[in-house]
Amino acid sequence: MKISNKQANIKLRYNIVTTLVYIIGIVLIVQLFNLQIVNGEQYRETSNTRLTRESTLKAARGNITDSSGTILVGTTTSYNLEIYKSKIDNKTLNDTLLRVANVLEQNNSKYINDFPITVNPFAFTYNDQEKEKKWKKANKIDENLSAEETFYKFKEKYEIENENVEEAIKIMAIRYQIALEGYSSTKSVTIAQNISVESVHIFNEQNDLFPGVNIVEIPVRSYPKGILAAHVVGHTSKITDTEYEEEKNNGYTMNDYYGQSGIERIAEKYLKGTDRSKTNRYGC
Repeated sequence: MKISNKQANIKLRYNIVTTLVYIIGIVLIVQLFNLQIVNGEQYRETSNTRLTRESTLKAARGNITDSSGTILVGTTTSYNLEIYKSKIDNKTLNDTLLRVANVLEQNNSKYINDFPITVNPFAFTYNDQEKEKKWKKANKIDENLSAEETFYKFKEKYEIENENVEEAIKIMAIRYQIALEGYSSTKSVTIAQNISVESVHIFNEQNDLFPGVNIVEIPVRSYPKGILAAHVVGHTSKITDTEYEEEKNNGYTMNDYYGQSGIERIAEKYLKGTDRSKTNRYGC
């Protein structure tokens, strides 16, 4: 009888352990299915965002010197402000962009503003009615809407809660630029160019207040001798659509500068540097 009870207890314990093993196994399989199948794409994107972010290091153009080696045209460093898509809600994004705009304005810097509406008073910036109609059509806006009505359409579209129109238009302008260029967790949008050193310090020191915002060093043309021999050395400007179509297979992008006259034009292929990619790693 005692042996029989002992065997029964052993069998009971064995069954309990076996059941627990099965339960744990099922839980693990369900969790694995959830990670790999149900939320696999989301977790992969999050993982890639945390681990790597690739950015382009713009190459400096070559110097132009005289026969004695004196630099007539050189390169200095400028700072651009860019933003990546991050895991923040719409309100946090809008609040962040308002802080960005305020910091830039307070330190004599400007954000890119191609949004064609001004406030106080409300008005379109277009002098040409046809351009205004074309813009409205491209943005699916009724051509009969006023500047004020269009403003509130975009305010609703971007879910901007700020009642102060001066604040709202700042957010709107940067949101419009982001929508125009498109961004992701690995592809940034430039929202300000040639910002002040004071602005750079604030964004770097208080980066927790500016999720997704990043500072980039950009080489820009400098002229130590002023306008000396300007007609000879020439000048550069942003690459045109025609020039880009001709040069896009030679390492040029739509944001590059291209020699337009003088030595800058003649020696373009020698002065143009090669951009590099920089991969930043996080959480490794």
